Amino acid sequence: MRRPSASRETASRDGLAHTIWVVDHGWHTAIVVRRTDIDATIWPEVNDFVEATFVEVAWGDREFYMADRATGWLAVKAALFTSGSVLHVVGFGAPVDAYFPASDVVELRVSRRGFDAMTRLFHEEYQRDEQSRSARLAPGLDGASWFYAGRSRYHLFNTCNTWVARALRVAGLDVTPAGIVTAGGIMQEARRAAASR
Repeated sequence: MRRPSASRETASRDGLAHTIWVVDHGWHTAIVVRRTDIDATIWPEVNDFVEATFVEVAWGDREFYMADRATGWLAVKAALFTSGSVLHVVGFGAPVDAYFPASDVVELRVSRRGFDAMTRLFHEEYQRDEQSRSARLAPGLDGASWFYAGRSRYHLFNTCNTWVARALRVAGLDVTPAGIVTAGGIMQEARRAAASR
């Protein structure tokens, strides 16, 4: 008989208390959380979005993600010769489906412990200066949003979608980051995880 995983045992102990959303933007996927669910002692950078109801976080290659127009060449360059990585964080107020009407969205439930572990992963991704402050690079792509310098190295086998898969795994979901490269791959994993809950 197969023994339940530690993450499933955790989920059954403290309940699937928090909703998160995985959003498919085409090249990139992202995770959305409710601002009031976030423990700011774990993810203090969220205080840059005090007016927001929801916060979306994504990660990717710096040059590709921050480009005015993403091209196939930039995608190839990102996979082979990264310019560094960035976090893209957006604060917004509308319901998730209304804010991203053209995007595929998967809703998932996670435990408090899993949610905190995931937001700690977000916090640990920020590159910091000598005073331990997050390095804000430029305004982001949507409304109240910012690009921040990231710590992890982007490459062909560690894409934005691999990063989202890793965050979902840390949150206690049955998602396997290995082999996830495309947005379609992570959305398939997210749907499977949602169906198994």
